[in-house]
Amino acid sequence: MASSGPHGRGCGRPKPIYKDPSYSVDERVDDLVRRMTREEKAGQLYHHMLFPGPFNSTGGDTTRNTTWDMVVDKKMTHFNLVGNVKNATETAEFVNSLQRLAVENTRLGIPITLSTDPRHAFTENIGTGFQAGSFSQWPETLGLAALRDPALVRKFGDVVRQEYLAVGFKAALHPQVDVVTEYRWARTAGTWGEDARLTADLIAEYVKGMQLGGMTSEGDEDKTFGHQSITTVTKHFPGGGPAEDGEDSHFTYGKNNTYPGGQFEYHLIPFKAAVAAGTRQMMPAYSRPTGLENLGYPPLAFGFNKPIITGLLREQLGFEGIVLTDWGLITDAVIRGQDMPARAWGLEDATEIERAIKVFEAGCDQLGGEHRVEIVIELMDKGHVSEDRIDVSVRKVLKEKFVQGLFDSPYVDVAKANSIVGQEAFVKLGADTQRRSYTLLTNKNAVLPVRETENVKFYIEGFNQTYMEKRGLTVVKTPEEADLALLRITAPSYPRPGGFESAYASGSLEFTDKEKARQAKIYAAVPTVVDITFNRAVAIPEVFEGATAVLGDYGSGPEAFLDVVFGVSKPEGKLPFDLPRSQKAVEEAMEDVPFDTKNPVFRFGHGLSYD
Repeated sequence: MASSGPHGRGCGRPKPIYKDPSYSVDERVDDLVRRMTREEKAGQLYHHMLFPGPFNSTGGDTTRNTTWDMVVDKKMTHFNLVGNVKNATETAEFVNSLQRLAVENTRLGIPITLSTDPRHAFTENIGTGFQAGSFSQWPETLGLAALRDPALVRKFGDVVRQEYLAVGFKAALHPQVDVVTEYRWARTAGTWGEDARLTADLIAEYVKGMQLGGMTSEGDEDKTFGHQSITTVTKHFPGGGPAEDGEDSHFTYGKNNTYPGGQFEYHLIPFKAAVAAGTRQMMPAYSRPTGLENLGYPPLAFGFNKPIITGLLREQLGFEGIVLTDWGLITDAVIRGQDMPARAWGLEDATEIERAIKVFEAGCDQLGGEHRVEIVIELMDKGHVSEDRIDVSVRKVLKEKFVQGLFDSPYVDVAKANSIVGQEAFVKLGADTQRRSYTLLTNKNAVLPVRETENVKFYIEGFNQTYMEKRGLTVVKTPEEADLALLRITAPSYPRPGGFESAYASGSLEFTDKEKARQAKIYAAVPTVVDITFNRAVAIPEVFEGATAVLGDYGSGPEAFLDVVFGVSKPEGKLPFDLPRSQKAVEEAMEDVPFDTKNPVFRFGHGLSYD
């Protein structure tokens, strides 16, 4: 009898090299790619949304293609899970069933890489992120920027890593490191503020926390990206902040980035830091640059822009990882019932095939938000893009799967999911960070913290009075009856109608005259504490003048707010951007230049303390 040799050789049929962990990753990738058909290769280059549900083979549409169709028929293996995670055990079970579908019902058994938009804060928007659900809940990243604590950011990244792995996520469609130099931009809440160097310092620790885990006393020398890592997709290269007129590039009226102040390099600073920190993937911005022709960058959306992707990102910055396009560069779609053209800015009149050619010529590897695999197959079959070029990208995405251990251990431990996700230590750290990140902007007569509450009557807006009643506090119906008013309000926003557009902040950073007058009556009737949620910068000098005290939060619950008001916690945050004096000042400022609005009410770094 022959003895069983290395690499699975011996009795019976030998295990394929790509399934044998005794071989090197590169050997396994080579073996797998040699076995793949063009259809199987094409499937690797798509990264689409996946809606939880049964794996039926019928009933899909242009937005919700069926899971069976995408995994088994189209041979796709990269998906972004849509919707809240309300029960970690159920999500883990779903992910395992998804892996079984791929492993047991496809010829090669390539496992699924499941990704996610941010899930640890308060944003609820199918295009940008989901509320925390079962996960620990933290402020938006602006709140971490307000605390300016790289060690805390490292801990946050490590917590996110552990909670993601517990339910089966292997990829994060974040961090978003665009620099906010245009205050009207709808994506402000997901950034780290206006200072590119602060963003760079913090983002390096975030990437390390996600990919390497928490810091140890020995440092990171012995840590490598592997089975317990989350691959980070840093976005939106080379920076979406200089949005022309503050409009968002999801939409035709926001397709341009503009650089009237010549600050293109300023917006690159965080991306250089992310590359140095080892980020594994990069997502180009939707927008197209204008006014950069002198630098060799044509007015073509960044995902199609070869001088940006190959010339700048790969050759100049030395990035060797995966470039995943943002969603929907090739085909039109319907999102939340709204017709959405492909974000092919600069190639609006091109065919789908012509757009796809440009993506791969530019140096990108995967098509985000697309599921029409026949397009990439046609590129190869008709010689528009060589199969060798496609293989370059296929090898990259497959190698990531091997390095992360998906071929050897695709399933998660369902029994452990709920004990890891939302565990007490993570929840406490997130809640504490919500409280600490508060920024105290004004505090007339040192009204905060409120120490004496006996016989005090409160008028409240913006949160449920049950939070007050739990503390034994009296709530009245009108400001005139009250001794103190507590108001929680959101930054001004006037979204456009439409199923998708309505989810994006837009319009003036000032309140309407009607709302100003309504608030002024409250301020005149009773001393008032205002909590303003910064999903964008605000131009509300009348609030700072009329209210007795003003706090800024970056995503927090009512309990966190009340703890700060009553001195259970102290606000430690510092503004991550200037606060402009008026909408006019914002409109007159240059979109790409930081800290250039005329006479802001408060400067970056402002923040009072109770001490």
